[in-house]
Amino acid sequence: MGIPTNIKTLLSGDVVEWARIEFKETWDAEASLKTVCGFANDLDNWGGGYIIVGVEEKNGRPVYPLKGIPVDQVDACQKSIFSRCKLIRPSYMPIVEVVDHEGRKFIILWCPGGDNRPYSSPKTMAKNNKERIHYIRKMSSTVEPSDEEEKDLFSLANRIPFDDRINHQAEMSDLNITLVQNYLKEIKSSLYDKAKTGDFTEVCRDMNIISSLPEYIKPKNVGLMFFSMEPEKFFPYTQIDVVQFPDGLGGNDIIEQTFKGPIQQQLRDALQYIRNTIITERVVKDPDRAEAERYFNYPFAAVEEALSNAVYHRAYDEREPIEVRVENDRIEIVSFPGPDRSVTIEGLRNYRVSNRRYRNRRIGEFLKELHLTEGRNTGFKKILDALEANGSPKPEFETDEAHSYFISRLFVHEGFLTEKNKRKKRATPNSTPNSTPNSTPSYVWIENSETLELREQILTLMKENPSISKKKMTEVLGISMYALKKELAVMREKEIAEFVGFSRNGKWIIY
Repeated sequence: MGIPTNIKTLLSGDVVEWARIEFKETWDAEASLKTVCGFANDLDNWGGGYIIVGVEEKNGRPVYPLKGIPVDQVDACQKSIFSRCKLIRPSYMPIVEVVDHEGRKFIILWCPGGDNRPYSSPKTMAKNNKERIHYIRKMSSTVEPSDEEEKDLFSLANRIPFDDRINHQAEMSDLNITLVQNYLKEIKSSLYDKAKTGDFTEVCRDMNIISSLPEYIKPKNVGLMFFSMEPEKFFPYTQIDVVQFPDGLGGNDIIEQTFKGPIQQQLRDALQYIRNTIITERVVKDPDRAEAERYFNYPFAAVEEALSNAVYHRAYDEREPIEVRVENDRIEIVSFPGPDRSVTIEGLRNYRVSNRRYRNRRIGEFLKELHLTEGRNTGFKKILDALEANGSPKPEFETDEAHSYFISRLFVHEGFLTEKNKRKKRATPNSTPNSTPNSTPSYVWIENSETLELREQILTLMKENPSISKKKMTEVLGISMYALKKELAVMREKEIAEFVGFSRNGKWIIY
């Protein structure tokens, strides 16, 4: 079996975070088994981790020159790994590969988060030991869990992330071998040669994108998202909509572009479209200086990171696209639902976010391998750094108390603002880059005839059917979910109407 990356990438720490890699100079069964168990339990849904045997470490980093494993010890080491890993309960076996690097032998253990958590391993290798521990990973250490952490582990047993679930409606034929080969070639995986000549099912199993049961071979959701030509067949509205309003929200001119296909491809295509059609550079020459001043309306790195994060963190079981709204003075990237509960509105306001639960751990793995997103909790910093370097205003990140949506709002560089927009910006505090999202969002919603007409249409639907769903409203009105939710929020703030109760038995109340 092969691992879905390569040892050079692992040693660099550029793609897989150091906390997910453990270096072992030799195979120490007692210590290493605990680490395997900790990665398999994957308490924080990081995606498990890797153990590289044959590498000395110092402060969590590899020590050079690399030592490797003596050739005459490789076979014995593998046998010990397999025999000791059988002590983990319930049954769990990491994927083990012997690799050659710089003329030396190394053994890599890939330990993805298991489907049958929680796992336990013996506390010691002593023959009379009967104590078993549900080891977990905390940053770069393997530790015994606290009582609360152990409770979390047991709750994970019935909570397999959506992207890692088996899709029972799909078949192996829905996975495209060319897409798989292109991915493995791009990340320089040792599986690439096998994918060209070997058994396709075995390659997919090595990549952990299909079920592990030999008698029931089905793709996992993450495999369909990346390696199906039409993932929208299985996940409706898995797409990115770029909508431009050249004349503002009240104008008649709207330019829409929809990007579909494998999620890594739609992300790249959408970013290329934004780079080519929306990003603009301005050069201002100052007679008193030799060098001209250069800046962009929006720094591409900030847009790239914000959109990549939306692809990473959106819910693929919700029938809502990612929407990029381009107005005269801002770009808004909207995705559903909002961030994890550990992310607070106050944290968003201060750009201090420490998300400890990840909705799509497997999607994150693939995006990181393709260098389409950064490591954990680094996205905000990259956006802020790119905006500051360009001289752009600070961004806004918005959600509501229910965490039902997430908006990344990037404001245009002031050098691109017209005098009209500058006056509007000064006159409307809620639209300035320095404003912060409240617990209940405040929207700058122009009260023109079209808006009032839309509001009357919404009220009519509520009167006719107090239990009508928001999805049904969008179908009847022919508008996006974002536009509807924005108007509903204004109606709630103005105490015109709101939804009371739960989705299944609630109803719209008109005041």
